[in-house]
Amino acid sequence: MTTATPIDAEVEFVGTIVPEGADRLDEARLTAWLETNVAGFRGPIELTKFKGGQSNPTYRIVSPSGRYVLRRKPFGPLLPSAHAVDREYRVQAGLHAVGFPVAPQYGLCTDDTVVGSWFYVMGMIDGRTIWDGAMPGADPAVRRATYFALVDTLAALHKVDIAAAGLSEYGKPGNYFGRQVERWTRQYRLAETERMEPIERLIEFLPRTLPEQTRTSVVHGDFRIDNMIFAADRPQVLAVLDWELSTLGDPLADFTYFCMAWVTDNEGRSGVADLDRKALGIPELGEVIERYCAATGRDGVPDMNWYFAYNFFRLAGIIQGIKKRVIDGTASSAQARAMSERVAPLAETAWAFARKAGA
Repeated sequence: MTTATPIDAEVEFVGTIVPEGADRLDEARLTAWLETNVAGFRGPIELTKFKGGQSNPTYRIVSPSGRYVLRRKPFGPLLPSAHAVDREYRVQAGLHAVGFPVAPQYGLCTDDTVVGSWFYVMGMIDGRTIWDGAMPGADPAVRRATYFALVDTLAALHKVDIAAAGLSEYGKPGNYFGRQVERWTRQYRLAETERMEPIERLIEFLPRTLPEQTRTSVVHGDFRIDNMIFAADRPQVLAVLDWELSTLGDPLADFTYFCMAWVTDNEGRSGVADLDRKALGIPELGEVIERYCAATGRDGVPDMNWYFAYNFFRLAGIIQGIKKRVIDGTASSAQARAMSERVAPLAETAWAFARKAGA
């Protein structure tokens, strides 16, 4: 289990703020681009920045023609392959075309001179974001239905016809975990700020114990309760957000990442390990596994300890990237510094699961 200072996610992440300093965009240039490239768009614009999110800064645009969302790469030096807003745009456009719940995509800009970095614009979905996996104030039946809606949405993603969505070339076939372990090892090394023994042991253990990949699907890469927009009045997922880490790969990577909530303490975020799940109506992990397997035609899932080790290792690599950006002065949110302190605990947790997996 990871441990950190509990936060009030509703205070920290909900709502928008006026962009300041490096987060400010050239509104005149942006408006001109929108009028030229987004069908039906009319200015002027009111631009604010969403509080949540550590990776790709995200803005709300309000204009006479409607409300939109803009996501851009951070400014400054970036790690290779990170912050791929063009891939986010591509996967969501493909999934929207086949009816999977994502926001409609309106335009991608790869011209740095408009706002200073690549960005894309999509529709804004009316609904609510659930930042706290405990869902304070909800009825137990609603909590249970909400968690099952999450499982069903993930299963639906893993059943998407890749070719019909135009995503056959979105990732490489086979050896998903091998490529991912190599990628996150490389990313970690590029952002490394100090030596951590658990990381060193994981870098040795994971590549030589890779599980067999038996299926390929679109994988989201960060599928958890706070990366969804739910209907305001019912437990239905209207849109899945934050596709930066998506690719073609092993759906078990996605599923086991989602299941990490059941081995992570709540601390005001998506974990449910230390909650009274029965009283709250939150399904147990076994129920989640059973529902996912029924929806995807699986007989069961392998022992998840290796997958948890891999996922916590990958998280440590991601947070190490944020830590490096904090040191370099290019981190994009007020929460980034606090988040950067989680690398060592994540590494320890990953190694603990690796030992359970036989390391």
